[in-house]
Amino acid sequence: MHYFMLTVRLGFSNWNANDRERAYELWGNPEVTRFITATGRMEPPEIVERLGQEIDMQVRFGVQYWPLFFRERTRFVGCCGLRPYDLSKGIHELGVHLLPKFWGRGYAREACARVIRHAFDDMGCPSLFAGHNPRNHASARLLLDLGFVHTHDELYLPTGLEHPSYLLSSDDHYRGV
Repeated sequence: MHYFMLTVRLGFSNWNANDRERAYELWGNPEVTRFITATGRMEPPEIVERLGQEIDMQVRFGVQYWPLFFRERTRFVGCCGLRPYDLSKGIHELGVHLLPKFWGRGYAREACARVIRHAFDDMGCPSLFAGHNPRNHASARLLLDLGFVHTHDELYLPTGLEHPSYLLSSDDHYRGV
């Protein structure tokens, strides 16, 4: 397995057309999708479409919610990465989706911290945006722990809900604010 970015425990790869099984494992899991879709589920055609969107995002913008693996066992963990949010200001959105069996072990924080460093150091992003379903309290804690600041609530069309929304500036991140 080729990783383009690493943490202590995780490796980041790129989605490709051969990753349908992993996409079904992740986005076909209602525990994962309960916070990211209005129905709480993604049907197989939606999963295939999501995989295609991730692949296209990498081609067009050089980012995606990259698949994550344990470095030593190449076991699939989930995905974490970026997508364009407000390109006129150079702002990307941070996101993470992990398989439930890996929740609560610090993998999301580890992966997000690495993506944040990549966005600020390698891509020169001035700020990052993140949002979460209002019922996803674990994501709220994660974002605050990473230094994000709640700025507003924003309608997220896939859920039809106002999602708490946050920003993290490069300056604040490196000042430790």
